[in-house]
Amino acid sequence: MSKLSPDDPDYGTTAGWRAWFGAGRPWPVLVAAAVGILLSVWGAWRSLELKGFDVLTVLTAPGEASLPITLVAIDEESMGALGQQWPWPRSTHAKLLDKLKEAGVSLVAFDVVFSERSRDAAEDEVFAKSIKDFGAPVVLAAALEYRETTHARQWVRADPIKAFQEAGAVTGLASVQTDPDGVLRRMPVSQGAFWLAAVTAFDRANPGIARNLSVTENDRIRYLGGPQTFTTIPYHRLLDPEKLLSPNWKEVLEGNIVLVGRVITTAPELNLVEQDMFFTPFTASTGQLTPGVETQATMIANMIAGESRREAPRAYGIALVLLAAFAAGLVMRPWHPWKSGALVIALAAGVAGACYALFRWQSLWVPGGAAIATLALAYVSEGSRSYVGEQARRLALRRAFASYVSPTLVDEILADPSKLKLGGDRLDITIVFTDLAGFTGVSEKLPAEQVAALLNRHLGEMTDIVIAHGGTVDKFIGDAVMALWGAPLPDPQQSQRALEAAVEMQAATARFAAELAAGGGPPLRMRVGLHRGECIVGNLGGNARFEYTAIGDAVNLASRLEGVNNVYGTGILLSDAVAKAPGVTMPMRPVDRVRVKGRSQAVPLYTPCTDAALVAKTEAALAAWSSGDWHGARARWSEIATGWPDDPVARVFLTRLESFSMPSDWDGVTTLESK
Repeated sequence: MSKLSPDDPDYGTTAGWRAWFGAGRPWPVLVAAAVGILLSVWGAWRSLELKGFDVLTVLTAPGEASLPITLVAIDEESMGALGQQWPWPRSTHAKLLDKLKEAGVSLVAFDVVFSERSRDAAEDEVFAKSIKDFGAPVVLAAALEYRETTHARQWVRADPIKAFQEAGAVTGLASVQTDPDGVLRRMPVSQGAFWLAAVTAFDRANPGIARNLSVTENDRIRYLGGPQTFTTIPYHRLLDPEKLLSPNWKEVLEGNIVLVGRVITTAPELNLVEQDMFFTPFTASTGQLTPGVETQATMIANMIAGESRREAPRAYGIALVLLAAFAAGLVMRPWHPWKSGALVIALAAGVAGACYALFRWQSLWVPGGAAIATLALAYVSEGSRSYVGEQARRLALRRAFASYVSPTLVDEILADPSKLKLGGDRLDITIVFTDLAGFTGVSEKLPAEQVAALLNRHLGEMTDIVIAHGGTVDKFIGDAVMALWGAPLPDPQQSQRALEAAVEMQAATARFAAELAAGGGPPLRMRVGLHRGECIVGNLGGNARFEYTAIGDAVNLASRLEGVNNVYGTGILLSDAVAKAPGVTMPMRPVDRVRVKGRSQAVPLYTPCTDAALVAKTEAALAAWSSGDWHGARARWSEIATGWPDDPVARVFLTRLESFSMPSDWDGVTTLESK
C-alpha cells in the first residue's frame, strides 16, 4: 500500500491539519504563553489574582498580634453601659485618656473624627487639656467628607478642631481605598495617612523601633487574622478599670499602643457601620467584616514590624508565565491525558508553592493565577493538538487501509494503534500471489477502455475477497495481486483464511472467464501461490513516498509457487508451511517436492482437494516416485489418469516417466531450474 501523498487532493485537508498540528511544533505552548501574558495585564483578571492574594493572606496569617497593640472598642456594650447616644461628650474621652496615661501607654490613636466643636465649649477644653497633659503622642483621625452645595460638589478634608491640634494632637487621614471588589488590601500611601502619623509619632518617642516609615503603591496590608485578632477592651471598662477590668490592668496596658474606635456590628446607624466596617481577605472564610480601627491597628503593626506585603512588578508575573509555559512544553512531550495532567497539576502546585514561599518568607506577592492558567491552557492546547493530530492520523490510517483490509480490521487498528507497529518488524505471515494467465491476449484484442474496465472488475473482486477473509491487499502488479494475512495485526487463523480466500478467488475468476468465453473472448485462467514464513513487514521506502509491504524469502517463494502452477497445470499451489499451519482444516492433495531456483531446500507442494480417493492414490504414487520405483510410480499415475482423465498432475508425472532417467544422487526432489 502506498502512503497518500500531500499532493493527493483527497489528502490535502488531512495533510494541512497534520502539518499545523504536528507534534514538532510548539504552538500550544506559545498560544498558552501569549494568553497568559494577556491575562496578567488584563484588568478583569486582576480580580481573580486578588482572590489569590486573599488565599495567601489567610494561609500565612499567624492568627495573633505579636506587638503590644490594644483596641479600645466603642461598641454596643459600652453604649449600653454609658447610656449615651453617639457622639459621646468630649469629657468622656478625656477621662479615658487620663486612665490610659495612668497605665503608661506609649501612644493613643483615636480613629474618631473630632471635626466639630461641642455645644458646650468646656467639653472641648477638658479633652484638649487631657491631650496636652498626656505625656505621650496622641493621634486624632481626619477624614474626607463629601459635601454638596448649590454651588459645588467636592471632597473636603475634615480635621480635628484647632484646639486639639494646638494641644499637641497629631493628625492622620484615616480614609482608605478599597480594591474594585470592595476588599481593603492597599496600604494608604498618603503622606498624612493615619497609620503613618501614628508610626511616626511612636518612632519619635521610641527611636529605632519602627522599621518602615514609607510605602509605595505596591504595598499591601498583611492581615494577622480575622476580626478580633488584637486584644480588645470595651471602652466603658477603662473608665472604671479597677472595678470592670482586673486589678493588674495597668501592667496589661503599660507600653501599649492603644487605638480607640467604633466596633459596632448591630447599630441601627447604617452609615456608621458602612463607614467603619470593611471587607478583608478573611471575610470570605469568616463571613465577618473587620472594624476600621482594627484595620488601622493592622497597618500600624505592619509598618512597625516591617511586615507589609509588596506586590512584585508586573515583569515578575510575565516571567512566571513564560517559565510555566516552558516547563509545560518540556513535561508534556509526548502528551498523555493522565500523565500530562498529573505533571501539569504538579507544575501548578509548584507555582502555587513558589508564590506561597515568596509571600510568607520574602513578603513578596507575585500573582500566580496567570501562570497557573497558562499551564491549564497549555494542557488543553496540547491535548487539542494531540486530539486533532490523532484524528488526522486515524483518518490517514483509515484512508491507507480501508481499501486494502476489512473494516473490522481497520476499526481494530484505530481502536488500538499500538498494535500497528510500523517501520519494519519481523512477522510470521501468509503471502498470496495471483496472476491471470491469458490476460495479455485479452488486452490485445479489446480497446484500452474495455481492458481497463475488465481489469478493474477483476482486481475489485479479488480485493473484496481478500478483505472479506481478513487479509490485506499489499499491491497490484499489472493483473497480479499480492495479499498478506497476519499483518498488520496478528491472526492465528491466517493460513486457513488465506486458503479460503484463494479458493474463492479461483471461483470468482472462473465465472469471469466464463463470461469472457461466452462473448467470444480468449480463455482466461488464474494461478495462485501461497507460502508462510517470516518477513520484514512495515512502511518501507523513502521520506517522500513509501509502501506498507513485506519483503523476504517467504515473499519470493510465494511468488515462485504462483508460477510453478504452470508446471503442474494446477490453479493453486501452497507450501507445506501453509498446509501444516495451525488452524488449517482444508483437505489437501500433495503435488510434489520441488527445489525452486535460488533455493537448496526442498519445498513440499500441495493443492486444495476434497476428493479423498484421489488424495490417497496421489500419496501412493508420490511415494513410489520419491523412492525411485519407476514401475510402481508409472502404474499408480496411470491408475489416476484413468480414474481422473482431466487430472493435470498425473499427466505431468507420466510424461516425466517416459523420458526420465534417475540420477545417481536422486533424493526424490524435483528441481525446477526455470522457476
